[in-house]
Amino acid sequence: MDREGLADFLRRRRETLQPGDVGLTEGSRRRTRGLRREEIAALAGMSTDYYARLEQQRGPQPSEQIATSLARAMRLTLDERDHLFSLIGHGAPARFLRSEHVSPPLMRVLDRLDDTPALVLSDLADTLVQNPLATALLGDQTRHTGLARSAYYRWFTDPAERTHYPEEDHPKQSRIQAAALRAALTADHGNPRAAQIVAELRERSTEFVRLWDRHEVAKRFEDHKTLIHPELGRINVDCQILFTDNRAQTLLVMTTRPGTESHGKLQLLSVIGHQQFTDDPPPTRRTVT
Repeated sequence: MDREGLADFLRRRRETLQPGDVGLTEGSRRRTRGLRREEIAALAGMSTDYYARLEQQRGPQPSEQIATSLARAMRLTLDERDHLFSLIGHGAPARFLRSEHVSPPLMRVLDRLDDTPALVLSDLADTLVQNPLATALLGDQTRHTGLARSAYYRWFTDPAERTHYPEEDHPKQSRIQAAALRAALTADHGNPRAAQIVAELRERSTEFVRLWDRHEVAKRFEDHKTLIHPELGRINVDCQILFTDNRAQTLLVMTTRPGTESHGKLQLLSVIGHQQFTDDPPPTRRTVT
């Protein structure tokens, strides 16, 4: 681990960032150049003290998970991310089709979506990052590990996943999930994780087997869907999507029609937030490795 090089790189990158680059307001009493240490720490999901020790050449070697969080918080390019991993003493993640490094342009779009739920998904439906309103609406989708990180996998194995949708929509959603998983497998047939998800689901879910054997293929999101919030009830949303060039990642944005009951519920959720409805901490932008 190159402590001196890491400290210098983090400090210089932090000083080049402006609040608007990461979705923060400028403020009227900003005295430091670039972002403050506490702002980077919050974006990366770590304590200010831990981050400060890294800049002071005193911290322990960060894990690969922390390195990934720092890369996203600082909006690093892939080359800069690889350099960060090298300074820390880790091998840089391979640049496969299914990279979990969310591109800075996609992050900049997400940063500006503070009044509507939005999240970035991999083609295997892993939530890579979500904004606070998406967390308030859907819960923390980044907390899952292993195969359960994939919403395709959870749909057929975890009953809690289906509570986000009305029961009458479950059959349709099941077909969508199976067809989208086949599209992801087709796009990169050599990916072992996609194949493992399919194999596990064939063992665990007779519903999945029945739908998988229909051989339907569709990589798309519904234009309109109804979601269930545990306190606010049904919320009708329209879905807009933005793909990366290789279509390996998707920015999913959910909006409601102005003047509708659903629009009012989403506005209420935006004001009250996540804390009023659960015992969980307030929502923050979360990332995963």
